[in-house]
Amino acid sequence: MPAGEIRHVSSPSSTADPSSPYDDEAWLWAQIKAEARRDAESEPALASYLYSTILSHSSLERSLSFHLGNKLCSSTLLSTLLYDLFLNAFTSDPSLRAAAVADLRAARERDPACVSFSHCLLNYKGFLACQAHRVAHRMWQQSRRPLALALHSRIADVFAVDIHPAAKIGKGILFDHATGVVVGETAVIGNNVSILHHVTLGGTGKVGGDRHPKIGDGVLIGAGATILGNVKIGEGAKIGAGSVVLIDVPPRTTAVGNPARLVGGKEKPSRHEDVPGESMDHTSFISECNIAFGFSELRTPKHDNQGNLHVMFILCNGDFSSLFHCSSVSSSMWEAKDTFDLVMNVNLLI
Repeated sequence: MPAGEIRHVSSPSSTADPSSPYDDEAWLWAQIKAEARRDAESEPALASYLYSTILSHSSLERSLSFHLGNKLCSSTLLSTLLYDLFLNAFTSDPSLRAAAVADLRAARERDPACVSFSHCLLNYKGFLACQAHRVAHRMWQQSRRPLALALHSRIADVFAVDIHPAAKIGKGILFDHATGVVVGETAVIGNNVSILHHVTLGGTGKVGGDRHPKIGDGVLIGAGATILGNVKIGEGAKIGAGSVVLIDVPPRTTAVGNPARLVGGKEKPSRHEDVPGESMDHTSFISECNIAFGFSELRTPKHDNQGNLHVMFILCNGDFSSLFHCSSVSSSMWEAKDTFDLVMNVNLLI
């Protein structure tokens, strides 16, 4: 079968102890090696590369340490030094290995573009940046801060992912695409969170202290979203792409816009049952908006002399009532008497 065709894989045997992370790790490593052998056979040009990065190693932690060492090395920060540093961390701290396994599974299960575990291990810079960050965070906790900051700098240079080594990150994390992700010093990210590219978890000024967002378990943060300040994003919440969040977001709710507002209104926001960080559902809030906001008046659409469709309508809920003008069904630009940025495509509203 050609490389990349296998999509669904079997879970570890039911005879394995589900409470033991070592059984899952051993199964996953065997799967990665099988994928690497298959790819080496189907693409001989990669055989040497796959041998040196995966097939020549006896364990996941050795392969990952070797790969990170080669990715992050420089003329003055040698790959052998980094290999020893990563290997010591992964070998002595089982939680780091368990987190790496959970992250690999997260990418495979949530990203349809992830064709194999080995593809994620070798090529997903979000995954690699996250594993390297965990080692830098360990160095930070051990008061080896110059080394932690040096690693942080190399991670930012190589992967374009800027995570302060003091930031706390759970497991089952997917940094999808990952380019431009920024995570501040006092930020906390829970388990099973999915974060897309160009997301910022930042502060609001130069004052020190606890000043960055706290992201609950199962949260989904869309591309280009910015969350500022020591705000709490509740468990299972969803942040729409391009939103600027300056407020707490309750669990299982959706925040969209600039500045972000809760879908359904702040008094009774609409709630969802799924875990968006795992389901990767970015758009269900759009149909909810139709119900939550509703049309109090919809005027007859008219075409101008250039063929553009113009619609005038009024949206209302407990917080506002505004007249909106849509200049074209192909445009997401809105003109409102009372400014409110609604992140959705016009075609879905009319």
